[in-house]
Amino acid sequence: MADEAERTYLELSEEQGSAHKFYEVVVKGCELTIRYGRIGTDGQTSTQTFPTPEAARAEAAKKIKQKRSKGYEPAVMGVRQKRSITRRQIVSQPSQAHRAPLLWRFQSGAPALGIFIDAEHCWVGNQAGSIFVLDHQAQLLNQYRLPDGVKCIVADGPWLYAGCDDGNVYDLTGKLPRAVYQVSENVDIFWLDIHNALLGVSDANGTLIIANSEDEALWQQQSGGTSGWMVRCDNNCVYHGHSHGVTAYTGWIEPGVKWEFATEGSVLFGWQERETVYAGTGSGHKVYALRKADGQLEQIYQCDAPVFSCAAAEDGKYVFAGDNYSSIYCFDKAGQRLWKLATGCGSAFSMQYFNERLYIVTTDGSLACIDASEAAIQAAQTGQVPAYEDIKAPQAIAVAQPTALEMVSDAAGRVIVQCVRIEGKLRIRVMTEGYRPDWNVQFPRDLREEGALYVVDEVREAAGGGFYRAYGNISRLREDYED
Repeated sequence: MADEAERTYLELSEEQGSAHKFYEVVVKGCELTIRYGRIGTDGQTSTQTFPTPEAARAEAAKKIKQKRSKGYEPAVMGVRQKRSITRRQIVSQPSQAHRAPLLWRFQSGAPALGIFIDAEHCWVGNQAGSIFVLDHQAQLLNQYRLPDGVKCIVADGPWLYAGCDDGNVYDLTGKLPRAVYQVSENVDIFWLDIHNALLGVSDANGTLIIANSEDEALWQQQSGGTSGWMVRCDNNCVYHGHSHGVTAYTGWIEPGVKWEFATEGSVLFGWQERETVYAGTGSGHKVYALRKADGQLEQIYQCDAPVFSCAAAEDGKYVFAGDNYSSIYCFDKAGQRLWKLATGCGSAFSMQYFNERLYIVTTDGSLACIDASEAAIQAAQTGQVPAYEDIKAPQAIAVAQPTALEMVSDAAGRVIVQCVRIEGKLRIRVMTEGYRPDWNVQFPRDLREEGALYVVDEVREAAGGGFYRAYGNISRLREDYED
């Protein structure tokens, strides 16, 4: 007769917080199966086999006790529902313009919104949850797989994050993506940005939510519009683009309106440079350049169809836009249109300019590299474009397990941190000498277990001081570790 399974199902859902997770423990004979994830999803599963049923039950009891100490409670599966998800929808039409001078196109396999480009890497994230890392010659360097669609990829200094439709924001600096922020379940995420470890999220209702490095909500504010696709952050303000225009909020601790600017049509995308914020609109077919200091209009860049993405060269020397007719535009700083060309691979959901190249991610799932040099564009306007390299993504890998931890017994060259309970909350403090022991460390909440020791590649002081941020890989230090 088969052993009867012993099942324990727990949930953690905070009305005022961001947690909305389940944890299921099943013991059947000598096997222990753990399933966990965001409520409403299948989650991730791992199975261990023990020498005896008693050993399996003992380990299960330990796991359950750990979760109960973090606030998980017994629940009935299926009562709470999955978070709402809104994805950009473009009925992409073919452009009648000459094709842009593509150098290469990487086909990610699903519509793509996430993009980040730096001197060494090109990142693309798509709605299937896949993230690919390429070099500037389109050679694949790495890939990740998240549990749901990638909403965006944003940088905060050396840290790189992926906003995911499962409500988590994942740190991509290590071998495994780690969930550092967890957006509240009642928030239908449209976009997000991170600056000095402070998170800004815009949602379907036109609300802006700000959270700190410990993933604790600081404030939320309803802007004038009914939806908000754009959020951009800097040292001084948070710029929120919504259905009625752009609102600049001062201060990170408490909201205060610095200025407001009404646009013709809903804001569907935003970009920022040092002194200027750019807002692309739908029905108005415009990109607005607004001075950050006071919200004064600096320039309008007129397109021929709804603008779904925009970007700029440093300090606005050139301004780029992508519309829903698979066209991309380039303007000079004064607002003169320099060119309009077809992407040849769908409409640009997002874009970034880097070193005379324009990178776009599109409705057909492409990450495309376009030669935006003056000579290449002049040739393209007469129909002369180079042959481009077309690369297909490899088969998708398995979904990453962001709570998986390698056990190590050696911390040489790395930093030791410990999880401690302070005023009822689990915090991470540095144990290695040379760091302030009274500063918290930004660290994934799902990995925190009271009393546990961890080792991380690096711990760096936050730009504004007052706390540290973990960078790179995280491992669990064995209990028998000896310094």
